[in-house]
Amino acid sequence: MPGLLNLPPFPEDVPTHPLLVVDYELILKRDQAEIDKLWKAATELGFWYLKNHGVEDDAAQMFEMGAETMKLPLDEKMKYEQGDDGMSFGYKAAGANATDETGALDTVEFINVAKDDALAWPGKVHREYPSAVNARIESTIKPFVQKSLGVNNTLLAVLGERLGLPEGTLEKLHLLDEPSGSEARCIKNPPRPGGISEEKAAIGAHTDFGSLSFLHNRLGGLQVMVPGTTDWQYVKPIPGHAICNLGDAMSIFSGGILRSNLHRVVPPPKEQGYFERWSLVFFTRPGYSVFLRPLSEESPIIAEAVTNAPAGKYDTGTTAKDWFARRIKNQRIKNRTGPETWRASRGTEHQPSAY
Repeated sequence: MPGLLNLPPFPEDVPTHPLLVVDYELILKRDQAEIDKLWKAATELGFWYLKNHGVEDDAAQMFEMGAETMKLPLDEKMKYEQGDDGMSFGYKAAGANATDETGALDTVEFINVAKDDALAWPGKVHREYPSAVNARIESTIKPFVQKSLGVNNTLLAVLGERLGLPEGTLEKLHLLDEPSGSEARCIKNPPRPGGISEEKAAIGAHTDFGSLSFLHNRLGGLQVMVPGTTDWQYVKPIPGHAICNLGDAMSIFSGGILRSNLHRVVPPPKEQGYFERWSLVFFTRPGYSVFLRPLSEESPIIAEAVTNAPAGKYDTGTTAKDWFARRIKNQRIKNRTGPETWRASRGTEHQPSAY
Protein backbone atom coordinates (compact mmCIF):
# COMPACT_ATOMS: atom_id res chain seq x y z
CA MET A 1 0.00 0.00 0.00
CA PRO A 2 1.18 3.59 -0.57
CA GLY A 3 3.25 4.77 2.37
CA LEU A 4 3.14 1.38 4.08
CA LEU A 5 6.82 1.33 4.97
CA ASN A 6 7.95 2.94 8.22
CA LEU A 7 4.54 4.11 9.34
CA PRO A 8 4.52 5.03 13.03
CA PRO A 9 2.45 2.81 15.32
CA PHE A 10 -0.92 3.91 16.60
CA PRO A 11 -0.23 5.85 19.84
CA GLU A 12 -0.86 3.93 23.04
CA ASP A 13 -2.15 6.96 24.95
CA VAL A 14 -5.09 7.73 22.63
CA PRO A 15 -8.49 6.43 23.81
CA THR A 16 -9.86 3.69 21.55
CA HIS A 17 -12.97 1.56 21.47
CA PRO A 18 -12.17 -2.17 21.43
CA LEU A 19 -13.90 -4.24 18.77
CA LEU A 20 -14.60 -7.95 18.91
CA VAL A 21 -12.27 -10.02 16.70
CA VAL A 22 -14.07 -12.48 14.43
CA ASP A 23 -12.11 -15.29 12.77
CA TYR A 24 -13.39 -15.73 9.23
CA GLU A 25 -11.93 -19.23 8.92
CA LEU A 26 -14.04 -20.31 11.90
CA ILE A 27 -17.11 -18.63 10.42
CA LEU A 28 -16.60 -20.68 7.25
CA LYS A 29 -16.59 -23.81 9.43
CA ARG A 30 -19.81 -22.57 11.08
CA ASP A 31 -18.13 -22.62 14.50
CA GLN A 32 -20.95 -21.78 16.90
CA ALA A 33 -18.86 -19.79 19.38
CA GLU A 34 -17.51 -17.65 16.56
CA ILE A 35 -21.00 -17.11 15.14
CA ASP A 36 -22.14 -16.04 18.60
CA LYS A 37 -19.31 -13.51 18.67
CA LEU A 38 -20.27 -12.17 15.23
CA TRP A 39 -23.89 -11.87 16.34
CA LYS A 40 -22.90 -9.98 19.48
CA ALA A 41 -20.83 -7.53 17.43
CA ALA A 42 -23.53 -7.11 14.80
CA THR A 43 -26.31 -6.39 17.29
CA GLU A 44 -24.45 -4.23 19.82
CA LEU A 45 -22.18 -1.92 17.80
CA GLY A 46 -22.34 -3.16 14.22
CA PHE A 47 -18.52 -3.06 13.94
CA TRP A 48 -15.96 -5.85 14.33
CA TYR A 49 -12.44 -6.86 13.30
CA LEU A 50 -12.17 -9.73 10.82
CA LYS A 51 -9.03 -11.86 10.65
CA ASN A 52 -8.00 -14.73 8.35
CA HIS A 53 -10.18 -13.33 5.56
CA GLY A 54 -7.65 -14.04 2.81
CA VAL A 55 -7.89 -10.69 1.02
CA GLU A 56 -4.72 -8.98 2.35
CA ASP A 57 -2.65 -9.45 -0.82
CA ASP A 58 -5.51 -8.29 -3.04
CA ALA A 59 -5.99 -5.22 -0.85
CA ALA A 60 -2.29 -4.34 -1.22
CA GLN A 61 -2.69 -4.43 -5.01
CA MET A 62 -5.78 -2.23 -4.75
CA PHE A 63 -3.83 0.37 -2.80
CA GLU A 64 -1.30 0.43 -5.63
CA MET A 65 -4.13 0.95 -8.12
CA GLY A 66 -5.42 3.83 -6.00
CA ALA A 67 -2.00 5.49 -5.87
CA GLU A 68 -1.59 5.15 -9.65
CA THR A 69 -5.00 6.71 -10.18
CA MET A 70 -4.46 9.60 -7.78
CA LYS A 71 -1.17 10.47 -9.52
CA LEU A 72 -3.05 11.30 -12.73
CA PRO A 73 -3.46 15.03 -13.48
CA LEU A 74 -6.52 16.53 -11.82
CA ASP A 75 -8.06 17.56 -15.15
CA GLU A 76 -7.77 13.95 -16.31
CA LYS A 77 -9.39 12.59 -13.15
CA MET A 78 -12.18 15.17 -13.36
CA LYS A 79 -13.27 13.70 -16.69
CA TYR A 80 -14.52 10.76 -14.61
CA GLU A 81 -15.97 12.72 -11.68
CA GLN A 82 -19.04 11.14 -10.13
CA GLY A 83 -21.17 14.23 -10.74
CA ASP A 84 -24.08 15.74 -8.84
CA ASP A 85 -26.99 13.49 -9.85
CA GLY A 86 -26.63 10.78 -7.24
CA MET A 87 -24.10 8.47 -8.89
CA SER A 88 -21.31 7.26 -6.63
CA PHE A 89 -19.14 5.51 -9.22
CA GLY A 90 -16.11 7.34 -10.55
CA TYR A 91 -13.67 9.88 -9.13
CA LYS A 92 -14.50 12.25 -6.27
CA ALA A 93 -12.29 15.28 -5.74
CA ALA A 94 -11.51 16.69 -2.30
CA GLY A 95 -14.04 19.30 -1.26
CA ALA A 96 -16.89 17.96 -3.42
CA ASN A 97 -18.97 16.83 -0.40
CA ALA A 98 -20.23 18.55 2.72
CA THR A 99 -19.31 16.96 6.05
CA ASP A 100 -22.02 18.66 8.13
CA GLU A 101 -25.04 20.92 7.88
CA THR A 102 -22.87 24.08 7.85
CA GLY A 103 -21.46 23.06 4.48
CA ALA A 104 -17.93 22.34 5.74
CA LEU A 105 -16.01 20.58 2.96
CA ASP A 106 -14.49 17.11 3.08
CA THR A 107 -10.74 16.64 2.54
CA VAL A 108 -10.61 13.23 0.85
CA GLU A 109 -10.37 12.21 -2.76
CA PHE A 110 -11.29 8.73 -3.88
CA ILE A 111 -12.02 6.45 -6.77
CA ASN A 112 -15.11 4.22 -6.74
CA VAL A 113 -15.37 1.24 -9.09
CA ALA A 114 -18.79 -0.37 -9.41
CA LYS A 115 -19.03 -4.07 -8.70
CA ASP A 116 -21.10 -4.34 -11.89
CA ASP A 117 -18.46 -2.66 -14.07
CA ALA A 118 -15.63 -4.73 -12.60
CA LEU A 119 -17.44 -8.02 -13.23
CA ALA A 120 -18.69 -7.00 -16.70
CA TRP A 121 -15.25 -5.87 -17.94
CA PRO A 122 -14.49 -5.24 -20.76
CA GLY A 123 -18.20 -4.53 -20.99
CA LYS A 124 -19.76 -1.53 -19.25
CA VAL A 125 -22.80 -1.31 -16.96
CA HIS A 126 -22.56 2.14 -15.38
CA ARG A 127 -19.67 4.26 -16.66
CA GLU A 128 -16.09 4.69 -17.95
CA TYR A 129 -13.05 5.00 -15.63
CA PRO A 130 -9.59 6.60 -15.76
CA SER A 131 -6.81 4.77 -17.61
CA ALA A 132 -5.07 3.74 -14.39
CA VAL A 133 -8.25 1.97 -13.29
CA ASN A 134 -8.81 0.27 -16.63
CA ALA A 135 -5.25 -1.08 -16.59
CA ARG A 136 -5.95 -2.83 -13.29
CA ILE A 137 -9.52 -4.10 -13.65
CA GLU A 138 -8.69 -7.61 -14.86
CA SER A 139 -5.59 -8.21 -12.73
CA THR A 140 -6.45 -6.36 -9.52
CA ILE A 141 -9.94 -4.91 -9.16
CA LYS A 142 -12.02 -7.85 -10.36
CA PRO A 143 -10.29 -10.38 -8.03
CA PHE A 144 -10.64 -7.99 -5.08
CA VAL A 145 -14.34 -7.49 -5.82
CA GLN A 146 -14.96 -11.22 -6.20
CA LYS A 147 -13.17 -12.12 -2.95
CA SER A 148 -14.83 -9.27 -1.04
CA LEU A 149 -18.22 -10.40 -2.27
CA GLY A 150 -17.42 -13.90 -1.04
CA VAL A 151 -16.53 -12.65 2.43
CA ASN A 152 -19.47 -10.29 2.76
CA ASN A 153 -22.00 -12.75 1.37
CA THR A 154 -20.81 -15.42 3.81
CA LEU A 155 -21.18 -13.06 6.77
CA LEU A 156 -24.62 -11.95 5.59
CA ALA A 157 -25.76 -15.57 5.17
CA VAL A 158 -24.72 -16.37 8.76
CA LEU A 159 -26.51 -13.29 10.09
CA GLY A 160 -29.58 -14.14 8.03
CA GLU A 161 -29.72 -17.58 9.59
CA ARG A 162 -29.57 -16.09 13.09
CA LEU A 163 -32.37 -13.71 12.13
CA GLY A 164 -34.55 -16.71 11.35
CA LEU A 165 -34.71 -15.98 7.64
CA PRO A 166 -35.15 -18.82 5.14
CA GLU A 167 -31.91 -19.87 3.47
CA GLY A 168 -31.05 -17.64 0.53
CA THR A 169 -33.31 -14.75 1.56
CA LEU A 170 -30.54 -12.17 1.87
CA GLU A 171 -28.74 -13.60 -1.15
CA LYS A 172 -31.80 -12.86 -3.28
CA LEU A 173 -31.65 -9.22 -2.16
CA HIS A 174 -28.01 -9.00 -3.31
CA LEU A 175 -28.06 -10.87 -6.62
CA LEU A 176 -24.77 -10.81 -8.47
CA ASP A 177 -26.37 -10.05 -11.83
CA GLU A 178 -28.67 -7.23 -10.67
CA PRO A 179 -27.24 -3.71 -10.89
CA SER A 180 -26.57 -2.25 -7.47
CA GLY A 181 -24.60 0.38 -5.61
CA SER A 182 -21.98 -2.18 -4.55
CA GLU A 183 -18.52 -0.76 -5.16
CA ALA A 184 -14.82 -0.81 -4.30
CA ARG A 185 -13.46 2.52 -3.01
CA CYS A 186 -9.84 3.59 -2.55
CA ILE A 187 -9.51 6.76 -0.46
CA LYS A 188 -6.62 9.21 -0.03
CA ASN A 189 -6.58 11.80 2.74
CA PRO A 190 -3.71 14.31 2.91
CA PRO A 191 -1.41 14.61 5.92
CA ARG A 192 -2.84 16.79 8.69
CA PRO A 193 -0.08 16.97 11.33
CA GLY A 194 -1.93 19.70 13.20
CA GLY A 195 -4.89 17.43 13.76
CA ILE A 196 -8.42 18.61 13.26
CA SER A 197 -11.07 20.28 15.34
CA GLU A 198 -14.01 18.23 16.57
CA GLU A 199 -16.20 20.12 14.11
CA LYS A 200 -14.13 19.52 11.00
CA ALA A 201 -13.98 15.89 10.01
CA ALA A 202 -12.35 14.49 6.88
CA ILE A 203 -15.50 12.47 6.25
CA GLY A 204 -18.48 13.62 8.30
CA ALA A 205 -20.54 11.60 10.74
CA HIS A 206 -22.68 9.06 8.91
CA THR A 207 -24.05 5.56 8.76
CA ASP A 208 -23.19 3.49 5.70
CA PHE A 209 -25.74 3.32 2.90
CA GLY A 210 -25.84 -0.37 2.19
CA SER A 211 -25.59 -3.79 3.82
CA LEU A 212 -21.99 -4.56 4.79
CA SER A 213 -18.69 -2.67 4.50
CA PHE A 214 -15.30 -4.43 4.39
CA LEU A 215 -12.54 -1.92 5.30
CA HIS A 216 -8.75 -2.13 5.07
CA ASN A 217 -6.49 0.58 6.51
CA ARG A 218 -3.10 1.00 8.15
CA LEU A 219 -3.40 4.31 10.00
CA GLY A 220 -5.90 5.52 12.58
CA GLY A 221 -8.66 7.97 11.76
CA LEU A 222 -11.85 5.92 11.90
CA GLN A 223 -13.97 6.87 14.91
CA VAL A 224 -17.24 5.43 16.23
CA MET A 225 -19.87 6.95 18.48
CA VAL A 226 -20.80 4.19 20.89
CA PRO A 227 -24.57 3.87 21.43
CA GLY A 228 -25.73 5.76 24.49
CA THR A 229 -22.81 8.20 24.37
CA THR A 230 -21.95 11.44 22.59
CA ASP A 231 -18.20 10.78 22.49
CA TRP A 232 -16.11 9.83 19.48
CA GLN A 233 -13.57 7.05 19.99
CA TYR A 234 -10.85 5.86 17.62
CA VAL A 235 -10.84 2.34 16.24
CA LYS A 236 -7.24 1.13 16.29
CA PRO A 237 -5.98 -0.49 13.07
CA ILE A 238 -4.57 -3.98 13.66
CA PRO A 239 -2.24 -5.50 11.04
CA GLY A 240 -3.86 -8.38 9.18
CA HIS A 241 -7.33 -7.44 10.42
CA ALA A 242 -10.04 -5.84 8.30
CA ILE A 243 -12.83 -3.84 9.92
CA CYS A 244 -16.41 -4.76 9.04
CA ASN A 245 -19.53 -2.75 9.73
CA LEU A 246 -23.21 -3.03 8.91
CA GLY A 247 -25.11 -0.38 6.98
CA ASP A 248 -28.63 1.03 6.84
CA ALA A 249 -30.06 -1.76 4.69
CA MET A 250 -29.32 -4.51 7.20
CA SER A 251 -30.69 -2.43 10.05
CA ILE A 252 -33.91 -1.92 8.08
CA PHE A 253 -34.19 -5.54 6.86
CA SER A 254 -33.79 -6.76 10.45
CA GLY A 255 -36.24 -4.32 12.02
CA GLY A 256 -33.40 -2.74 13.98
CA ILE A 257 -31.99 -5.98 15.42
CA LEU A 258 -28.74 -5.41 13.53
CA ARG A 259 -26.97 -2.11 14.11
CA SER A 260 -25.91 0.48 11.53
CA ASN A 261 -23.76 2.70 13.72
CA LEU A 262 -22.65 6.29 13.39
CA HIS A 263 -19.00 6.79 12.47
CA ARG A 264 -16.68 9.33 10.88
CA VAL A 265 -13.10 9.77 9.66
CA VAL A 266 -10.68 12.31 11.13
CA PRO A 267 -6.90 12.67 10.60
CA PRO A 268 -4.75 10.01 12.25
CA PRO A 269 -3.65 10.89 15.77
CA LYS A 270 -0.26 12.33 16.77
CA GLU A 271 2.74 11.11 14.73
CA GLN A 272 0.50 9.24 12.31
CA GLY A 273 -0.98 12.59 11.25
CA TYR A 274 2.20 13.42 9.32
CA PHE A 275 1.41 10.76 6.72
CA GLU A 276 -1.13 10.37 3.96
CA ARG A 277 -4.00 8.20 5.13
CA TRP A 278 -5.08 5.56 2.62
CA SER A 279 -8.05 3.28 3.10
CA LEU A 280 -9.88 0.75 0.98
CA VAL A 281 -13.48 -0.39 1.31
CA PHE A 282 -15.76 -2.79 -0.45
CA PHE A 283 -19.43 -1.90 0.05
CA THR A 284 -22.05 -4.61 -0.47
CA ARG A 285 -25.41 -3.00 -1.20
CA PRO A 286 -28.80 -4.45 -2.18
CA GLY A 287 -29.94 -4.67 -5.79
CA TYR A 288 -31.41 -1.45 -7.12
CA SER A 289 -34.95 -2.84 -7.30
CA VAL A 290 -35.02 -4.07 -3.69
CA PHE A 291 -37.44 -2.24 -1.41
CA LEU A 292 -35.94 -1.29 1.92
CA ARG A 293 -38.39 -2.72 4.43
CA PRO A 294 -38.28 -5.07 7.42
CA LEU A 295 -38.41 -8.74 6.44
CA SER A 296 -41.20 -9.37 8.93
CA GLU A 297 -43.11 -11.81 6.76
CA GLU A 298 -40.03 -13.99 6.37
CA SER A 299 -38.99 -14.10 10.05
CA PRO A 300 -40.98 -14.14 13.30
CA ILE A 301 -37.88 -12.79 15.06
CA ILE A 302 -37.91 -9.71 12.86
CA ALA A 303 -41.70 -9.44 13.10
CA GLU A 304 -41.45 -9.26 16.88
CA ALA A 305 -38.71 -6.60 16.70
CA VAL A 306 -40.87 -4.46 14.41
CA THR A 307 -43.86 -4.85 16.74
CA ASN A 308 -41.76 -3.48 19.58
CA ALA A 309 -40.41 -0.55 17.54
CA PRO A 310 -42.19 2.77 16.93
CA ALA A 311 -44.82 2.34 14.22
CA GLY A 312 -43.38 2.75 10.72
CA LYS A 313 -39.82 3.35 11.92
CA TYR A 314 -38.27 1.02 9.35
CA ASP A 315 -40.73 1.51 6.49
CA THR A 316 -38.70 3.67 4.11
CA GLY A 317 -41.11 3.47 1.18
CA THR A 318 -38.14 3.49 -1.18
CA THR A 319 -35.91 1.20 -3.20
CA ALA A 320 -32.23 0.69 -2.50
CA LYS A 321 -31.44 2.64 -5.67
CA ASP A 322 -33.40 5.71 -4.57
CA TRP A 323 -32.13 5.53 -0.97
CA PHE A 324 -28.56 5.39 -2.26
CA ALA A 325 -28.99 8.21 -4.80
CA ARG A 326 -30.69 10.50 -2.26
CA ARG A 327 -27.88 10.15 0.21
CA ILE A 328 -25.14 10.66 -2.40
CA LYS A 329 -26.85 13.58 -4.13
CA ASN A 330 -27.57 15.59 -1.01
CA GLN A 331 -23.98 15.35 0.23
CA ARG A 332 -22.69 17.09 -2.89
CA ILE A 333 -21.75 20.67 -2.15
CA LYS A 334 -23.00 21.88 -5.54
CA ASN A 335 -26.49 20.69 -4.59
CA ARG A 336 -26.46 22.53 -1.26
CA THR A 337 -29.19 25.08 -0.63
CA GLY A 338 -28.85 25.15 3.15
CA PRO A 339 -28.76 22.90 6.23
CA GLU A 340 -31.78 21.05 4.93
CA THR A 341 -29.73 19.59 2.06
CA TRP A 342 -27.34 17.88 4.47
CA ARG A 343 -30.24 16.63 6.58
CA ALA A 344 -31.82 15.13 3.46
CA SER A 345 -28.66 13.03 2.98
CA ARG A 346 -28.99 11.25 6.33
CA GLY A 347 -29.68 7.59 6.94
CA THR A 348 -30.51 5.67 10.13
CA GLU A 349 -28.28 7.68 12.48
CA HIS A 350 -29.07 7.14 16.16
CA GLN A 351 -27.80 10.60 17.09
CA PRO A 352 -29.54 13.27 14.99
CA SER A 353 -27.68 15.90 17.01
CA ALA A 354 -24.47 14.59 15.47
CA TYR A 355 -25.47 15.96 12.06
